[in-house]
Amino acid sequence: MQSKDPSYDGLLKLGEFLRESVLSLDQPATQDFGHHGNLSAVLDQVAVENPWFTRESCMHALRYWGQMLSEANLSTWLEPYESPAPSAKTIALILAGNVPLVGFHDLLSVLLTGNRALVKCASNDRILLPFLTEKLAEFEPSTGQRIVITDGRLASYDAVIATGSNNTSRYFEYYFSKKPHIIRKNRHGAAILEGNESDTDLNGLAEDVFRYFGMGCRSTSKLFVPEGYDFDGLFEAFYSFKDVIHHHKYANNYDYNKAVYLMSGSQMLDNGFLLLKEDASFGSPIGTLFYETYKSSMDLDARLKGTSDQLQCLVAGPWFKGGIPFGKAQWPELSDYADGVDTVEFLLKTSTD
Repeated sequence: MQSKDPSYDGLLKLGEFLRESVLSLDQPATQDFGHHGNLSAVLDQVAVENPWFTRESCMHALRYWGQMLSEANLSTWLEPYESPAPSAKTIALILAGNVPLVGFHDLLSVLLTGNRALVKCASNDRILLPFLTEKLAEFEPSTGQRIVITDGRLASYDAVIATGSNNTSRYFEYYFSKKPHIIRKNRHGAAILEGNESDTDLNGLAEDVFRYFGMGCRSTSKLFVPEGYDFDGLFEAFYSFKDVIHHHKYANNYDYNKAVYLMSGSQMLDNGFLLLKEDASFGSPIGTLFYETYKSSMDLDARLKGTSDQLQCLVAGPWFKGGIPFGKAQWPELSDYADGVDTVEFLLKTSTD
């Protein structure tokens, strides 16, 4: 984009605030957070309302967005696109709530294309994103005037970006059929192991599996391993996340799924905080990681053919074309669009229609 929307500078200031906040909140021994103290209190409130959104999970999301909202990242992302159209449209955003700030990319895209955002947050993620929009309004008041967050019925909008489950997507498709729209469904993350991965690779994979308790659409919920694969090294890498079992909601899911599998006579591997089960499905339940074996690269290619509508990302070593590095599943580039649909291109086209 040759011309920059007024929100651009405000977002850069928000990125600076987040980077400073992460540095400040990572030093809890002082208990003196200065002007970042409000954010610390917000994180406490978030964890009370939604126990899945632990302080650690929220800090990871804040750390990510602090890095993404930089001059280098924003300019590199936006450079290929045409300048925003002068006539702003109102874009309704129906956000998911599976991981903290999961809908911030959509909001960012709307603002930087010169449009207005009508935001409906998920019921279990109603605190953190509104807090950041308030901070953004402090840095750039005109941007704050282009964001409306509502709990009620959506009205007076020109286009829709909605994220939900496979079930809700059918409702969204029907309800928003007369408006330009992007409707997202369930997607999953998977990983391919060749059998000669380094300790660094496996430690990165552990991050991909356990970050956000495995609830993100980019979380690795399925492994493809060669026949005869030895899981000992993988379980050793996973051990650094052993304390996940002390989270009561995670532990409840782990115990429930273990009981179900035992009662059904299913075979599984169990390290005390994660169940590893052979299964053809891509979406494994919380506390469980599915896997499949393959005989050859040709066998693997045949298995993956036609699964692009189920996979959000695929983690693998450099030998596999199209894979992303181990440990980077939750660090997508700004141009890594959900479901492979270019949000910015959609918004620019909508503005000119």
